[in-house]
Amino acid sequence: MSDILQIGMVARIAARKIAQISSNNKNEFLANLADQLRNHSDVILSANQQDIQQGHAAGLSDALIDRLLLTQGRLNSMAQDLEDLMEMPDPIGTIIEQKTLPNGLNVRRVRVPLGVMAVIYEARPNVTVDISALGIKSGNAVILRGGKETLNSNKALVEVIQNSLKAASIPVEAVQFIDDPNRELVNQLVKMDQFVDILVPRGGNTLQDFCKANATMPVMTGGIGICHLFVDESADLDKAVEVIHNAKVQRPTVCNALDTLLVHERVAQEVLPKVAARLLQDKVQLKCDDKSMKILGNDYQKEIFPVEEGDFDREWLSLVLGIRVVPSIDEAIDHIHLHSTQHSDGILTENPAHARRFIAEIDSAAVYVNASTRFTDGAQLGLGGEVAVSTQKLHARGPIGLEGLTTYKWVLEGEYTVRG
Repeated sequence: MSDILQIGMVARIAARKIAQISSNNKNEFLANLADQLRNHSDVILSANQQDIQQGHAAGLSDALIDRLLLTQGRLNSMAQDLEDLMEMPDPIGTIIEQKTLPNGLNVRRVRVPLGVMAVIYEARPNVTVDISALGIKSGNAVILRGGKETLNSNKALVEVIQNSLKAASIPVEAVQFIDDPNRELVNQLVKMDQFVDILVPRGGNTLQDFCKANATMPVMTGGIGICHLFVDESADLDKAVEVIHNAKVQRPTVCNALDTLLVHERVAQEVLPKVAARLLQDKVQLKCDDKSMKILGNDYQKEIFPVEEGDFDREWLSLVLGIRVVPSIDEAIDHIHLHSTQHSDGILTENPAHARRFIAEIDSAAVYVNASTRFTDGAQLGLGGEVAVSTQKLHARGPIGLEGLTTYKWVLEGEYTVRG
């Protein structure tokens, strides 16, 4: 039996044990892990620096390096997220509904873990902690397969995770890490439906398409965000500029950062120079359609660039923003339907009717009115973190927190009741 099958078998056994673990033990694990992240930060950051150096040597982009980077501040934030997660109610055992049938059967629908979740992910070592924490709190066993570019960081993090499990009397096999970068192991993992209940690919289109095409278990896809904001003709333009700046610049390398700005032609002449002035201070590259080029060309001829074919279908993950001037809200909605990945899209408006229409017609996992797209995040939405941002419609959608990692079962209790 190969090692990968052994990992799956052990995970299945661990999942049965974790389903019975008390909330106190789960929270003890989270508290231990938060302490370990703070107390062993020097070891973790040293391992991360090895990955950073190797990433630079391999020619990784600045966006990937930023995703890969751990700092003391990021570790502290991760630890705080774990402590916030401790305050979240344990979903396992929650009675969703309950009733007594005319025949006397007591019937209830009870929330239970999914079982074993396997996660294939790239670049971000914080995902190792997020998924382990959410998986254990929701009663699931976890199999992790990170990218080769984060191998040293993930090994250091998995060590503190497993130490924290052991200290909380939870089987260390509840979180396992595939530390061999051999691609053949992934090919085997996606076929292990006898052990794995759900597969979560966190990466680009290539990874997600591979998993959808080859996995024999359900796949939770998402996380690829071509995100839009539409500046309606009624918007408060000064406030809109600040929202646009936040959505693009606050952290440009993540999936909920702004990719395309749509502007109503009636306010384009006024707002676009303000947007350009604000964004160019942070060295954002503006990719403009013909109408926005004409508006900005005289003042920013050397700083702006014409949009190219396919640009509106790109997730930039960098300081690049596509801009298009549209004649109406109809055209804005049509553009979003054509180019969005149904992740996070928003409208900036003072027109309640336009806001209601946008909410009704935009079929994205997160739809915004007068807010930055950067809030599509499990911690920001009070979910205690996230495993992924799902753009599917089944079984969960948007940031996947604790509840999204559960399912339910029917429990029926009778008095030796038989069906007539």
